[in-house]
Amino acid sequence: MKIKPSYEIQNIVSYGYLPVELDLFKLALKLDDIEYEPEQFPGAIVKLQKPKVSLLIFKNGKVIVAGAKNEDTIKEALRVAFKLVRSHSKTKPPERYTPKYTVVNIVSSGSLNVWIDLYKITTKLPEVEYEPEQFPGAIMRIPEPKCSFLLFKNGKIIIAGCKVEEDIKKALVVLVKKLEPFVLEPPKKK
Repeated sequence: MKIKPSYEIQNIVSYGYLPVELDLFKLALKLDDIEYEPEQFPGAIVKLQKPKVSLLIFKNGKVIVAGAKNEDTIKEALRVAFKLVRSHSKTKPPERYTPKYTVVNIVSSGSLNVWIDLYKITTKLPEVEYEPEQFPGAIMRIPEPKCSFLLFKNGKIIIAGCKVEEDIKKALVVLVKKLEPFVLEPPKKK
């Protein structure tokens, strides 16, 4: 059986910058849908509905965007965040704002579309950790492109750590080469 991987991006985490200095306490008093508890966490949590993402906003204007499935969503989230906070800024905000951000992590789910022998993989590949008593998946880390896989015996996978989609594709090529000897026949249906 041949491994034919597929994947879908589930979450892109990035950090960006809003060119303002904020008073998060005042911001939390004036805006709905914001959580700010400075004794527990120094940033404010904002859950946007459109686009559907979560933002961590800090007083220096730094923003972490989580939940985006593509980079257009990140840009839109930063534009929405700027519109929300600009009137609550301690400093004079610029008239125009172009979102700038850096992708930190892309998380994807997918399938190898085959069953794999996790026990054999663990004994033959040193980059794989598998403790079935604690978790049903094996963890495999590869150095180039740098990322991690969660592997399940039914061929389902989670890919984390890539910063660009092209690296996901490259990582899957590496994964397929390493796992080809460990493909199993699917279990017979009863």
